[in-house]
Amino acid sequence: MNHIKIDIKFQKQLQLLLEAYPLVYTIACAIDKSGGKSLLVGGAVRDLFLNKPIKDLDIEVYHLSMAQLENLLKKFGQVSMIGQAFGVLRVHGLDVDWSIPREDTAGRKPQVHTDPFMTFKKAFSRRDLTINAMGIDIISYELIDPFNGLYDLAHSILRTPDKKRFVEDPLRFYRVMQFIARFEMYPDQELNDICQTMDISAVSRERIEEEYKKWLLKSSKPSLALCWLKTINRLIKIFPEIAALCNIPQNPVWHPEGTAYEHTLQAVDAAAQLSYSSDKEKLILMYAALCHDLGKATTTEKRDNQWTSYGHERESVRLTKKLLKRITNNKELTITICILVRYHMRPSVLVSSNASLSAYKRLAKKMSPYVTLSMLGKLALADLRGRNPKKGEPLGIHIEVIETFLKRAAEAEVLKKIERPVLLGRDLLDVMQPGPQMGIALKRAYEIQLEEGIQDKEMLKKRVLKTTA
Repeated sequence: MNHIKIDIKFQKQLQLLLEAYPLVYTIACAIDKSGGKSLLVGGAVRDLFLNKPIKDLDIEVYHLSMAQLENLLKKFGQVSMIGQAFGVLRVHGLDVDWSIPREDTAGRKPQVHTDPFMTFKKAFSRRDLTINAMGIDIISYELIDPFNGLYDLAHSILRTPDKKRFVEDPLRFYRVMQFIARFEMYPDQELNDICQTMDISAVSRERIEEEYKKWLLKSSKPSLALCWLKTINRLIKIFPEIAALCNIPQNPVWHPEGTAYEHTLQAVDAAAQLSYSSDKEKLILMYAALCHDLGKATTTEKRDNQWTSYGHERESVRLTKKLLKRITNNKELTITICILVRYHMRPSVLVSSNASLSAYKRLAKKMSPYVTLSMLGKLALADLRGRNPKKGEPLGIHIEVIETFLKRAAEAEVLKKIERPVLLGRDLLDVMQPGPQMGIALKRAYEIQLEEGIQDKEMLKKRVLKTTA
């Protein structure tokens, strides 16, 4: 078993981390004096060695019973148990999980047996991957690494410490998928063989959705996960709509990168490299990039010796709904993504046709309140960057047509909002009562406002009364 002092560089990083949680070291010292041992475990250890930000601290305490640990923690504040089945304790005001080594039975509702005197190797063997099966003694800075996870981390290898336990939790399949993309690490042959055949049918949609969020929000190359699924012959099961693009040709004049599948890979990676105002916006755009060309699978044909995909935007919407239904129950998310997919080619059309500012205003209104022209511009940019003849990497260049689109949208003052209607219901109360007729009049007034750029309230009122009389 590997028990080594961690490098001085990582000691300093761990010290800085613990300074943000000043009670942790104090509690660990108290545990040590009581005959226990406190190990920082799981993702925090992995991320420490990867020089990635650490958000969650999980501490496993050995040689003390649950009752002893709870009584000790009570000296530092009110203690509550979270995740009753797993025996995880928290001190109020301290965002840290404290637990006793445990064994879990298989299934979605496992039976948990805690054992404070469990060996490190047995305790860590329940972890999904060796890179997550390490611990650091908070007092001595000694690394406990029974499965050579540090070696695997350094060599970008995903390996399971216990293949029998791995298959007992089918969610781990999806964790491997997102780890591949997030850390650009690759399963060994044994793990590939396991994932190729393991039954994942019992994983709930909610748990899958959470893993997909990590995949799409935390990866710089999310395409790696799709490539892996294809390699182990599970893309057709997980994402049949994307698998259907694998052999779909495209017009090389517009798509020198090759198939619609290669384009999708590049577009998703391009989307991951853009800047976003929030995780919510990023997740929306990542799904939109993933789905924007799904319709090419059924609309692509040869016309006049050229490959075309007329109407693929509408067909993509239909397939996007089908794909998202397996992932999420969030209706607003689905509607927003579908609007982006439906209009993903519109920026290029508006620019190439030298459209008026009114056209930008109408498009902004049509997509409101779910999508802004700024968001649409980001999807169109990812789409256009996903056309690199050198496969495997999106283009990293400025795209003039998108810059023009964003500039024109800003000139129209509808880049991140819609133009507000000038004529309101209260302005018509002297000539009509609230009701359907007023609704029709206000809608027509707004159409005239956008089409002709009229901002004068009285002029709009005269125009709309004339047309609705």
